[in-house]
Amino acid sequence: MEWLDRYFGISDKGSSVRTEILAGVATFLTMAYIIAVNPGILSGGGLDFGAVFVATILAAAVGCLIMGFWAKWPVAMAPGMGLNAFFTFGVVLGMKQPWEVALGAVFVSGVLFLILSLTGLREWVINSIPKSLKLGIGAGIGLFLAIIGLKNAGVMVDHPATLVGLGDIGSLPVLLFGLGFCVMVVLDRQKVPGGIIIGILIASIIGWILGATEFQGVVGAVPSLEPTLLKLDISGALTAAMIGIVFAFLFVDFFDTAGTLTSVANLAGKVDANGKVEGIGRAVVSDSIATIAGALFGTSNTTSYIESGAGIKEGGRTGLTAVTVGVLFLLCLVFAPLAKSIPGYATGAALVFVATHFMRNLLDIDWEDATEYAPAILAAVLMPLTFSIANGIAIGFIVYAIVKTASGRVSDTNPAVLLVAVLGVLHYVF
Repeated sequence: MEWLDRYFGISDKGSSVRTEILAGVATFLTMAYIIAVNPGILSGGGLDFGAVFVATILAAAVGCLIMGFWAKWPVAMAPGMGLNAFFTFGVVLGMKQPWEVALGAVFVSGVLFLILSLTGLREWVINSIPKSLKLGIGAGIGLFLAIIGLKNAGVMVDHPATLVGLGDIGSLPVLLFGLGFCVMVVLDRQKVPGGIIIGILIASIIGWILGATEFQGVVGAVPSLEPTLLKLDISGALTAAMIGIVFAFLFVDFFDTAGTLTSVANLAGKVDANGKVEGIGRAVVSDSIATIAGALFGTSNTTSYIESGAGIKEGGRTGLTAVTVGVLFLLCLVFAPLAKSIPGYATGAALVFVATHFMRNLLDIDWEDATEYAPAILAAVLMPLTFSIANGIAIGFIVYAIVKTASGRVSDTNPAVLLVAVLGVLHYVF
């Protein structure tokens, strides 16, 4: 284990190999739902379910291993929620484009992403985000995590009059969600290592025993990747009709990743005294390469996951956390039934618990200056209410640039803020 310690600098970060591995398990359990959800969404656009199942795992594994071994960040990656829905319902079903062309668009957006990352432009933009917006983005991602967790657990449901409402609070899944959440809170207060994992397992096992969810077994055959492997149509993605789609994938992926990395950086102690995110260059390149690899396998954009906060909350501080997640994804090629047996109410409890940790970002916002706190809070609130990290960030930037300029304080902004604001306006106009 000594070589692991030296390579990842684990002791220097005040962590241990055991802590990093447990953190990786915690992150994996909170994002394992993507293994079943992503194939379900993309297969609606005509892709083979089994092939996308394998592509999802391989894309996640490649992303996590690059992020861990090369960038050495405790951030996990997988095909992104929202981006997969846009792929199927916006491009394939909405625009009637073949899924092969849509995969080509994902690939091209990944290549453009990589170019931006290698030139330093993406790093420059992320490091130029004002402190108040970084904090607001972090809090907003916490709220976004919470709404996903509450929805997956059945605590929050849609309502025809009020948009959202309270689910069946007496149902077994909701009760098990509450049990898992309380277990996590208590164990965290008692400083018990692996509290999130324990909470997830307790809620899951009880649910299996009582029949709230089905235990689907341990092992199963690995589906064939052939139906989607290298089936992307790059030339079709470079037509005039698809240029806007390519930039839409790029834009959404950019802001999802920017928000995730900046907020996770705060939790992982990767932000220096000047507010600059340390070592983000390799992290953004890793994210770009993962999207390219995912498109080749046969899945939509691969991106950094906000669920990485679960592992960081468990003490993960180095790339070994991400490597652990990558290995666990690969194991799911064989243990897919077991991974799919973890119910939404169990992982939902973890997401909501992690969300409470993200909300502390609000404490450090400058509450004496409305041009600082108003755009930050607007960005935070819009993320869960529009079910989009990208919308919250884009509108937050636009409003920040407008109020600073209108109040005669344009010097508080910088070229990156103005650039992102303009791009945000263009995105919504066109």
